[in-house]
Order: sequence, then structure tokens, then C-alpha cells
Amino acid sequence: MKFEHKPHARTLAILEHRVHPGTTRDQLPHGNRYSRVNSWLAVKITQGVGSMTCAWLFCILALLGLPAALAKGGEGPVAWIAQTFLQLVLLSIIIVGTNIQSAASDKRAQDTYADAEAVLHEAMQIQAHLEEQDKALTALVTKLGAALD
Repeated sequence: MKFEHKPHARTLAILEHRVHPGTTRDQLPHGNRYSRVNSWLAVKITQGVGSMTCAWLFCILALLGLPAALAKGGEGPVAWIAQTFLQLVLLSIIIVGTNIQSAASDKRAQDTYADAEAVLHEAMQIQAHLEEQDKALTALVTKLGAALD
């Protein structure tokens, strides 16, 4: 009996380029416009805040507010930066954007699992093929041994 290779559906999809790793955009909501705009905005703000350009802008902003914070009766520079700006504005936006990016990471992990499943299936197919070859070779050796006797 000749072995017939049956590729896994995931392997075929990968070979035909119908499968791609998940991205953050894939995880954005597709429901109502309000959710889509909020998620898009959160990701964009997270990307912007997570840059050195933004870090320098925040440094300049902090320096501009420093004289007022240091003035008599002012809140002080550390309190102004930590309580007024970072805690109230950026922390919540960064968390929302990070959650969306985390969902994309989860999708990539699921894709990796599916790829591993496909590789396992292929390995099992190779094993079955080798077993068929072993049977054919054993039959040939038996025939050759009988012919030599």
C-alpha cells in the first residue's frame, strides 16, 4: 500500500498565505462606532505616550510648571507631576491601550499553538509514512532472503 500524505488544514493555510499573525488592529472592537473610536484613540495615545518624543515633551511641561509648584504655597514638583498629570490622565489611557495590545498578544499565542498542532500532525504523518516504508522494506528483505536460500 502506497502512503498518501494528508497535510493539516493549518499547514495548507500557512503555505497558501491565508494565515497571518494576529495584530493589535485585529483585536479592536468591530461593534459600535463609540467603542471603535475609543479603542483606536487609546491605542494611538498609548503609542504616542510610549515614545521618547513624548517623554521630552512631558519634561518640558514639567519644567514649565515647576516655578508655580515651587512658589510659596505651591504643591511641589513631585506632587504636581505624580498626582496632577501622570496619575489622573496617562495611567488610565496607558492601561486601556495595554489591554488592547495584550489581546493581540493572546491572539498570537493562539496562532502559535495552532501552528504547533499542525507541526504535530505533520510529524505523525511522517511517522505513518516511515511505518509503511518499514513494512515494504521488511517484505523486500524477506523475499531477498528466501531467494538467496
